[in-house]
Amino acid sequence: MKGAARLAPGRPSPAPAWETSDPYAAALRSGHGPLYLRRTDGWLLPLEVERWCARADAVDLDVLDRCEGAVLDVGCGPGRLVAELAARGRTVLGIDVSEAAVTRTVRLGGQSLRRSVFEPLPGEGRWDTVLLMDGNVGIGGDPRTLLGRVAALLAPGGLLIAETAGSDIDERAHVQVVDVTDGDAAGSPFPWARIGTPALLGHARDTGWRPAAQWTSGERRFVALRSSRSASSSAEPPNSTAVTSSQRARKPSADSPVTPW
Repeated sequence: MKGAARLAPGRPSPAPAWETSDPYAAALRSGHGPLYLRRTDGWLLPLEVERWCARADAVDLDVLDRCEGAVLDVGCGPGRLVAELAARGRTVLGIDVSEAAVTRTVRLGGQSLRRSVFEPLPGEGRWDTVLLMDGNVGIGGDPRTLLGRVAALLAPGGLLIAETAGSDIDERAHVQVVDVTDGDAAGSPFPWARIGTPALLGHARDTGWRPAAQWTSGERRFVALRSSRSASSSAEPPNSTAVTSSQRARKPSADSPVTPW
């Protein structure tokens, strides 16, 4: 992303322009693209709309197997992960600033709110796992601010699982969602970041997180980070109950769901 505009540090806008992006909403309603993020210099990043609108695939399922307790999916999109966790009897909430995303998630059987991660959210400080999938570690264009916000959402010792970029980058830009097949229809510009695994681990160390795991599955890369507010437990696919305390929701089951909001 050479030549991209650099953003000054600070709190991102509480409502990124996904919510005003008609091309994004139209793509989610139809279930297919093509759709891109376009940088101010014209560079395009393809968005995997078809995969997002399909059922959770094998790579997704591996991530979900690593989740602990009650799960908050930040930027849940059309809801494939929320729906899969709900079908397992897990306590899960998706948030997204796109009305089309929330509508589709609910239609699939998941719970979802139209909300920015930077707005007040249900269950703050009590979530066991937060997901930042499909590039959502770039929300707001300032990964350190986002990491700080996620830390406030998690219970002590909680787990963040983030999907990182496929290359070792640490870039910020203003982008638009565009449909190049529809008269170059575009949403409003908003700040975004693309973060590779080494850069995310660096930001995490500087903001008080502890690395828990990192892995590659197919062509996708992931990092698990542990909140430093309490002792950690393994981020490997769990065979045991998540860490519990009087301030932390118990790992839910189909018979005794936990409702943290």
